[in-house]
Amino acid sequence: MNSASAPSPAAPLTPPASAASSSATVLPIIFAVSAGHLLNDTIQSLLPALYPILKDELSINFAQVGLITLAFQLTASILQPLVGIFTDRHPQPYSLPTAMVFTLCGVVLLAFANTFPLVLVAAAFIGFGSSIFHPEASRVARLASGGKYGLAQSIFQVGGNTGSALGPLLASVIIAHRSQSHAAWFALVPLIGFFVLMRASAWYSEKLAHMKRNPAAHRTAAAPLTRGRTIFAIAILGILIFSKFFYMACLGSYYTFYLIDTFHVSVDHAQLYLFLFLAACAVGTFIGGPVGDRIGRKTVIWVSILGVAPFALLLPHANLLWCAVLSVVIGVILSSAFSAILVYAQELVPSRVGLISGLFFGFAFGMGGIGSAVLGYLADQTSITYVFHVCAWLPLIGLLTAFLPDTHPKRAHR
Repeated sequence: MNSASAPSPAAPLTPPASAASSSATVLPIIFAVSAGHLLNDTIQSLLPALYPILKDELSINFAQVGLITLAFQLTASILQPLVGIFTDRHPQPYSLPTAMVFTLCGVVLLAFANTFPLVLVAAAFIGFGSSIFHPEASRVARLASGGKYGLAQSIFQVGGNTGSALGPLLASVIIAHRSQSHAAWFALVPLIGFFVLMRASAWYSEKLAHMKRNPAAHRTAAAPLTRGRTIFAIAILGILIFSKFFYMACLGSYYTFYLIDTFHVSVDHAQLYLFLFLAACAVGTFIGGPVGDRIGRKTVIWVSILGVAPFALLLPHANLLWCAVLSVVIGVILSSAFSAILVYAQELVPSRVGLISGLFFGFAFGMGGIGSAVLGYLADQTSITYVFHVCAWLPLIGLLTAFLPDTHPKRAHR
């Protein structure tokens, strides 16, 4: 990786650990992008929360439910690495509020879509908004971290997880007793996000101007591993992302159907159980980053993915009460992984924060979308219960964490 020795619009400006550590952590900016993440992901979680209503009103099957998620996830996953590559070279601070405009269009269309193809287009617009938002927002969180990368990413990520939990809860209040058109109320969410992110964008713009005026203070840190070992480590992380997000797709997209089918609960109650799971995910996300700063990213990855396996294997055999308890435990443990994985990957390639953020967010979305579509088809061919039995084995893939190199072995003991 080449360090920038002179100001150049084509050179990535990423502060090294030493420079970032010496600067103060800018918590208001981290919380601003976290709030934007909350609002963005509230809209994302509106999609699965609407699935039972869309299924009834548009007479669609489980495979089509999976395709809705696929339309969203693929537009997000395919574009995010491309956005990251571009913004590494040409940072776009005001792309954050722009992302909310795309999301707004998707929400309005989703509320009034009366055919399945229009629902797919609405889902794709929401995906476009996410693809623009995540790479630059993750970079802003890292720039404002003051060297506390895990903490900053956790605060940023917990905003997203909180939004994911709020979506179905709000949907149960606003939509469940009425109709699809009441989703139009959610248009207020990206509008608020637009104004919140304008502040973060202004700070980011000033930060970029300062970095260009003082390029020597913002030289890119050297990569800790050789190119071959870096590619190998990223491949392992990709497999772990597959494991995590395929299993998350099972719970995120089909948990309500599983509860309705197995325990005959109402749609309202199923949404509340989904809220409990997603709220647990928010708690786990917040825990993962700061703990990774103290004990090492690899240790957190070990515990968060492989550690969830016994609880996942028990869940399909539990009664309603224990199903709810296990889902909360699973949410807390499994969700602690992503912040650690993302920061670990950013440390592998410190000069390409946008690319790595876009790649991992995009791959996560893609795996979630493909997982949702595949599992929807499998549910149509077998049953929801069978899907939960099969997916329970996915966390065992966490054993591959053993092959990840220790990039900062001494840091874990500080």
